[in-house]
Amino acid sequence: MTSDWRLAGRWPNITLTLLRIVAGLMFMQHGAMKLWGLFLPPGMPAMPSIKPFTQLWFASILELGGGFLVAAGVFTRPVAFLLAGEMSVAYFQVHAKQGFFPAQNQGELAVLYCFIFLVFAAIGGGRFSVDHLFARSHVSRSHEEVQELSEVGSG
Repeated sequence: MTSDWRLAGRWPNITLTLLRIVAGLMFMQHGAMKLWGLFLPPGMPAMPSIKPFTQLWFASILELGGGFLVAAGVFTRPVAFLLAGEMSVAYFQVHAKQGFFPAQNQGELAVLYCFIFLVFAAIGGGRFSVDHLFARSHVSRSHEEVQELSEVGSG
């Protein structure tokens, strides 16, 4: 019975980690689709090559690189904040012109990604992320330095 309770306490960390990884990997697919024509649905024509340093090029780079960083949990908060902004711009520049409701204008994914990334911008990568590993090692080093200083001061 106690093992069930220990696992139950980990479910929020596990599910947020899965959401972060899946959202990041799925977001990467959109960047790969724009940059290289990968993962296109059947019957969809390939996109023309994107000129460097255009808005679409920056969006593709953000989706591919940012999706990878979010999936890995590296610099999660600032990257997720940028990606939420990108999705907000995408929604209002592309989708909102076609109707008010996301179901009407096919903007559901943009809205969902925007809010998923806002959540990760607020809470960070979570316990199972590279960010957490760096934070723990930094805290451990700081704690060790404080102990060394207190030992030197008392000696």
